[in-house]
Amino acid sequence: MNLIKTAIVGASGYTGMELLRLLLVHPNVELVAATSRQEAGKTLAAVFPRFRSAGGAGLAFIEPDPDAIAATGAKVAFLALPHGVAAEIARALLERGLKVIDLSADFRLRDPAVYEEFYDHPHPAPDLLAEAVYGLPEIRTPQIQAARLVAAPGCYPTSILLPLLPLLRENLLDPETIVANSMSGVSGAGRKADLSLLFCECNESARAYGVPKHRHLSEIEQELSHAAGEKVTLSFIPHLIPVNSGIVTTTTAKLRDGITPEAIGAALDHAYAGAAFVRLLGRGACADTKNVTRTNFIDIGWQHDPRTGRVILMSAEDNLGKGAGGQAVQCFNLMFGLCPTAGLQNF
Repeated sequence: MNLIKTAIVGASGYTGMELLRLLLVHPNVELVAATSRQEAGKTLAAVFPRFRSAGGAGLAFIEPDPDAIAATGAKVAFLALPHGVAAEIARALLERGLKVIDLSADFRLRDPAVYEEFYDHPHPAPDLLAEAVYGLPEIRTPQIQAARLVAAPGCYPTSILLPLLPLLRENLLDPETIVANSMSGVSGAGRKADLSLLFCECNESARAYGVPKHRHLSEIEQELSHAAGEKVTLSFIPHLIPVNSGIVTTTTAKLRDGITPEAIGAALDHAYAGAAFVRLLGRGACADTKNVTRTNFIDIGWQHDPRTGRVILMSAEDNLGKGAGGQAVQCFNLMFGLCPTAGLQNF
């Protein structure tokens, strides 16, 4: 079997570690480069002892130099870098013939003005936005298969979009009534020193943050508007909860006049029939993060409240898995014509 030579740029953070966990044992991957300015020169096993028995754990971190990455023979690079930083190296790697799967926010938005509004600086590579494919595998399979630049969606957006998109496409919901509440584990903030993320600050506590305009609103509204065929604006309230990983989201919206609750279940069944990583729990079931952490699954349940006329959509995923590294690997499988579940079918 010809293995695909693969690089991870920014491999020492939480998302980078998840990519290492998946790609070191992926049956179609040869990991040839892992970059980290802080850990350059150290082996993967030295920085992450949990990987010491994995094949490839003796690979040493290198500086994130595009020429050095290309010299390894890598055909594809995963970018686990902060927004604003990823775009520059993405361009350099594309110019050197690599395919790129970017896990930052740099290529998720089509409009550079929206990017500047939400990320507080001009877009660093606006000419690449038209080429980038928003990487929701269940929604854009053909586009991802043909892409050389994929923007992996954010963790919160994935948990909100997958339940909502089929319902908006079929015109079942009033888009003006959508409200999404999400709760995320602390790893969603990244592997960094921050007073607000210290154990004593997070443990035994829960709080909202990023209100009223979290950055992920930009891509959520973009994708919902595309599905609905009209501008969609919603309220989104994220919360930090004292767990390492996992996102649970509850989204509510009113049914359009004349739509029965049964249409919700039918639309979800139709949209995700055969989708390997979307598990539909059915009406009345509440999704639970304990069932999806360390996997690439998203679980979706729903209910209808006849008192308010609102649909209640409930989803759960791992913010580092389906919300980041796992979903990126899912895109990788599509880009290289592999089995969609390769390296990901774990429970």
